[in-house]
Amino acid sequence: MKTSDFNFELPEELIAQTPLERRDSSRLLTLDKNTGAVGHHHFYDLPDFLRPGDCLVLNDSRVLPARLIGHRPTGGTCEVLLLVDRGEGCWECLVRPGKKLRTGAQIIFGQGQLTATIERELEDGKRLVQFHYQGIFLEILEELGKMPLPPYIKAELENQERYQTVYSKVVGSAAAPTAGLHFTPELLDNIQEMGVKVCYVTLHVGLGTFRPVKAEDIRDHEMHSEFCMISQETADIINETKRNGGRVICVGTTSCRTIESFAAEDGTMTQRSGWTNIFIYPGYRFKVLDALVTNFHLPQSTLIMLVSALAGREHVLNAYQEAVKEKYRFFSFGDAMFIS
Repeated sequence: MKTSDFNFELPEELIAQTPLERRDSSRLLTLDKNTGAVGHHHFYDLPDFLRPGDCLVLNDSRVLPARLIGHRPTGGTCEVLLLVDRGEGCWECLVRPGKKLRTGAQIIFGQGQLTATIERELEDGKRLVQFHYQGIFLEILEELGKMPLPPYIKAELENQERYQTVYSKVVGSAAAPTAGLHFTPELLDNIQEMGVKVCYVTLHVGLGTFRPVKAEDIRDHEMHSEFCMISQETADIINETKRNGGRVICVGTTSCRTIESFAAEDGTMTQRSGWTNIFIYPGYRFKVLDALVTNFHLPQSTLIMLVSALAGREHVLNAYQEAVKEKYRFFSFGDAMFIS
């Protein structure tokens, strides 16, 4: 199967640059995975498509304000993007300008409450960076850091909380699990009141999620690894839902990849944590997931391949074509799909 099989034409003006004022007022395209039938709704209509006894699986990872703007002692502006915490204030990072930030280079952030030294150069242009500070690093990041928005978003984000889900809790992602951005506390309450269970997993989204598939044959693509966790409480809810004939509905590809990574062959779940590089594409047999809430994804990305594994490539591309025709908003701050 070729990467080009997952391409589609997207007018640039349909790439959402800012979030809507009201989270759940985004549009919702429904897709029947068996017939390919499409419907047009709004996200606040989601309860109409859920049933008592279903469970929603949400990713409670919180985005780290991981983009730091600083300057060198000589005055030149530079940018550091935190990728992997190596412990003791040491991080694997991307830096700009790379030519100026070689081993031993110093960087100053803010009024000097945070400084850094480039410890060494790594592969792929990355740097190992040692940070120096007094106090709690995460609190300093909240003050100085900016959200690492995807490269296709050019607008500045006025309210940083709009790139967090309302239920985000465990800090560690380099990008938001964006399917969850549509939920409000009130909508979640309504869903639970109708008898749908809500449970949480954690998968810390890496920047590799934006990395294009360069291999001609998708089977030659190497997935990035991401850390994820599932609690015993969530495992129990999923197992009970399956036993009772309810549907397990993942919110986002990250929640899907977490439960599919940790499920036994018979679909049962237990408490687990670890790294996953699972790559789900057409031909994959889902062990747990029955339905998916997701955003519209980039052409030729691993994410559109995952949704195609669930609903079939032709059904998905037809739905995307319909979304383009109806001028849906695409990508992180865009509209949503419910595939069932």
